[in-house]
Amino acid sequence: MPDVQLTWLGHASFRFDTPGGKRVYIDPFFDNPKFPENENQPERIDILAVTHGHSDHVGNSVDLIKQFTPTVIGQLELVGWLGSQGADVGEMPGTNKGGTRDVDGVKFTMTDAKHSSSGPNGEYLGEPAGFVVEVENGTKLYFAGDTCVFGDMQLIGRIYEPDIAILPIGDYFTMGPKEASVALELLGVSRCVPCHYGTFPLLSGTPDELAKLTDVELLVMEPGETITV
Repeated sequence: MPDVQLTWLGHASFRFDTPGGKRVYIDPFFDNPKFPENENQPERIDILAVTHGHSDHVGNSVDLIKQFTPTVIGQLELVGWLGSQGADVGEMPGTNKGGTRDVDGVKFTMTDAKHSSSGPNGEYLGEPAGFVVEVENGTKLYFAGDTCVFGDMQLIGRIYEPDIAILPIGDYFTMGPKEASVALELLGVSRCVPCHYGTFPLLSGTPDELAKLTDVELLVMEPGETITV
């Protein structure tokens, strides 16, 4: 069975194709300044997952759900809000932390994240979260979402044993390189894709800074680049 094809869409937005042929979008913020132009018109979206309610993560979710009617993964309140915006989110409610949703063999387990979450008008959209995604061949990707480092990342590593961590490193709104290096120690992963940096001037953390602080293999991507994990 083939591996996962992961594409960075800038900021904290990713799409990936699973070994079983599912196309998944995470936090589809198409309006970010680093978004690759050739990705503006998706061919299809089978699953769309959102970590929390901030506009740079919800992004274009409502329009994309209306266009492609994917399975929508997110916290209970956030999925309900997306539905209130006219998006067809299906009959299944959103999940919550510690819970797993299995979509045709692709398993999304919601984890904790330390951040904030609200809608454009201050709506309560649940809490921020991350996802451990286990695809059909058993590969596990940990999308941390927006977060600082926190001690229970050790539990995420212990319980779910992710193969790769996708971590924010930009600082200011999330952890920076120093905190991310500790997160990698706690998680016990051997590979990391840095994200949520360089999109805006405030996000000053860099992969070079992180590389000086960790021995974990950093898979540094350019927006639009696809790697096999």
